[in-house]
Amino acid sequence: MLPEKVKKCLSRMSWKLSRTVLRRGKGSNPFSLVDYTSHTFRKMLNDTGCTQSMSRVGRCIDNGPMEGFWGTLKCEMYYLSKFDTYEELELAVEEYIFFYNNLRYQKKFKGLAPLQMRNQALAA
Repeated sequence: MLPEKVKKCLSRMSWKLSRTVLRRGKGSNPFSLVDYTSHTFRKMLNDTGCTQSMSRVGRCIDNGPMEGFWGTLKCEMYYLSKFDTYEELELAVEEYIFFYNNLRYQKKFKGLAPLQMRNQALAA
C-alpha cells in the first residue's frame, strides 16, 4: 500500500506527468518511503504516464546531472525566495528552468547558454 503523502503528490502532479521521469529521492522527498519495485507503485506511475528511472545500487550516473541542476536551482533561486503557495513555487521553478536553459551563460559552454550550445552542436 502506498503512503497517502505519495498518492496526494502524484495526483497533484498527474496532469503534467506525460513526459516526466520520476527519480528516486532521499530525505524529505515524499517518495523516500516507497517501495519503488512494488506493483502498486509501478501501476500508479503507468496510470499517470510517468516513466520510472532507477539505477542499480552504486550506479547512479544517470542521476548526477539532475542532482547538479537541482543543487544549482536551490542555490540560485529557491533559498533566495519565500513561497507562500505551491503555485508560486511552481511558477518560480518554471521561470528558473527557462532562465537556466536560455539565458544563463556558462563557462563550460564557452559563454553560451545550454540551448545555444545544444543548437550549435546539432548544426555541426
